[in-house]
Amino acid sequence: MSDEHLDPDAVASALLASIGVLVRRVRHMPVGGGLTMPERAALAQLDRSGPTTSSALARDAQITAQAMGATLSALRTRGLVERRPDPEDGRRVVLTVTDAGRQALLNKRNARAELLGRALTGGTFTPTEIEQLAAAAPLLERLAQNI
Repeated sequence: MSDEHLDPDAVASALLASIGVLVRRVRHMPVGGGLTMPERAALAQLDRSGPTTSSALARDAQITAQAMGATLSALRTRGLVERRPDPEDGRRVVLTVTDAGRQALLNKRNARAELLGRALTGGTFTPTEIEQLAAAAPLLERLAQNI
């Protein structure tokens, strides 16, 4: 099929379906690190945003402050997140990811990348298909940024 006959709505539907299956499969595969999905999500969000408050994290994640508080408490207990006075407002407390927290995220990312790497090198994909997937990755990133 030539490019001019591709229906953007059909492409969007196919991408949503296939990426959804991929993400669900990767999320449900056991990997080391012992982080729950809410803990991993909160830790990753905090790592991306930099020091911020629990309420800001809850707002960004669209969950209750109580749910975020419980998740952050578990992360603090494990030494993955720490509380510090806000440098701009000493009355407020901000949360930051510790070195151990960054390592836990890195370990989780590496384990998932290794999982995908094994799937790619297991003989199911040809070298040409692997090149196509490599070329698609930055396009998918750009698509995500334009939503």
